[in-house]
Amino acid sequence: DVLGSRGLGDVYKRQFLLNAHIVQYNKVKRMEKQQDRIRIKDIAQMAGVSVGTVDRVLHSRSGVSESSRIKVEEILKKLNYQPNMYASALASNKKYRFAYLLPSHNEGDYWKDVERGMQQAITRFSDFNVSLSDYYYDQYESGAFIESGMRILDAQPDGVILSPTVEEETEQFVNLLREAGIPYVFIDSNIARLEPLAFYGQHAQRSGYFAARMLRLLAKGEPEIVIFRQINEGRLGSNQQLHREEGFYEYMKEHCPELKMWELNLYAKQPGEDASLLDDFFAAHPNVKCGITFNSKAYIIGEYMQRHGRTDFHLMGYDLLRRNVACLKAGSIDFVIAQQPTVQGYNSIECLCNHLILRKKVKDCNYMPINLITTENIDFYFDAHVNE
Repeated sequence: DVLGSRGLGDVYKRQFLLNAHIVQYNKVKRMEKQQDRIRIKDIAQMAGVSVGTVDRVLHSRSGVSESSRIKVEEILKKLNYQPNMYASALASNKKYRFAYLLPSHNEGDYWKDVERGMQQAITRFSDFNVSLSDYYYDQYESGAFIESGMRILDAQPDGVILSPTVEEETEQFVNLLREAGIPYVFIDSNIARLEPLAFYGQHAQRSGYFAARMLRLLAKGEPEIVIFRQINEGRLGSNQQLHREEGFYEYMKEHCPELKMWELNLYAKQPGEDASLLDDFFAAHPNVKCGITFNSKAYIIGEYMQRHGRTDFHLMGYDLLRRNVACLKAGSIDFVIAQQPTVQGYNSIECLCNHLILRKKVKDCNYMPINLITTENIDFYFDAHVNE
């Protein structure tokens, strides 16, 4: 009666599993206690080497003969020794200096969110004596990236976070970082063949492909669309924008090759001309009712539409800047694709700390989600992602 519908076999089985769990738990606890008792001095005696040699092997430093390294590693493997790198890093009192290289920007721009994430991580890892220096480059000026990069090399930081510019200039800089033995992390835009320690950002080509699909639905059969571009003397601001465009055109070629696509170049260093350029374009193409921009300044077009009282134009853009959000809520932007810049900034610093300080293996390619934001779901993202 006490057992109810359960048979004795079920009771014995449950008891057996419980005993097995208890045995495993006690085994783990014994291993942990044994691990706590293992000292570097003990390992050195077992391997027949000095304490200093063991320390150099544990921290992957030079100055150890191959035979001594093999002896120490065999002992470590036999003991399943896992050094407490966190405690070791705290005890070392070493200072770590990081630097980042980002495009020049203003308050409220996309890159402010990236910086905010980095500063949050610096605070989080402050026990390890980490510091962060900022460097900037004009993304529309040839040579500006290398010029700022050379200043970073002069400072000789322990690690660098950078947003790549055109491929040739980026390669020139990272080759110098490699020669100096300085690990580097790419953020926002990736050039995989340059083998950064890690990358944090969206898959730009897939993002552009996705954007094309959404815009096709938004256009609702319109025969023409316009792509708004930010350039200076023919130069796009980033690889990210270029690859988004490539993904966009790939989708359109595959699924609606008959669609007429116009390009309107807005000049990054001549913002006073934006209104007249837009006036001229729409005067010449009055039937264009749908467009997209692959940079974070969709608000330029959104605010233009508001000033002209136009509610018939559908627009997509990127990034949750305050002015983009205002346009989204006002209805002059329909969709914004967000990419978590604060998270990218935080993770890039965390990556360097894990690699250099805690000696952890880091994942080399880390794609951010492609989040489609509308007026219906913006409030759920606002606090976390918008630079106020």
